[in-house]
Amino acid sequence: MKWLEVDFQGRKTRVPALKFQGRLWFHWLGVNHVVDAGGTGRRAASEKAATHPGIISAPMPGKITRVVAAMGATVAKGQTLVVMEAMKMEYSLSADLDGKVQELNAQVGAQVGLGEVLVRLVAT
Repeated sequence: MKWLEVDFQGRKTRVPALKFQGRLWFHWLGVNHVVDAGGTGRRAASEKAATHPGIISAPMPGKITRVVAAMGATVAKGQTLVVMEAMKMEYSLSADLDGKVQELNAQVGAQVGLGEVLVRLVAT
């Protein structure tokens, strides 16, 4: 793990960062960010999820530490479904809509890769 210095509105802070598959990943102000190593652009990992409602995927490589969701369960928007650990930090992945768990691919202890679909919801 590396440390990245972020300068925002004249205030500097250091955040843990991970270089993986040509990208630099870091968590800052509650959002996972991705920076292409070649400097071609930046996007928030959460922006990708917004284009696929109901699909909860791993925002970065990590390990599943807790699975709250159950197959067939009805969930509310904002409800925690899966908890994972990445970059020595814990991330709670939540439902982005009210729905029913249609697919559950997360298992405690499993290593997951970037973008791996962990939960698929169908809107209710």
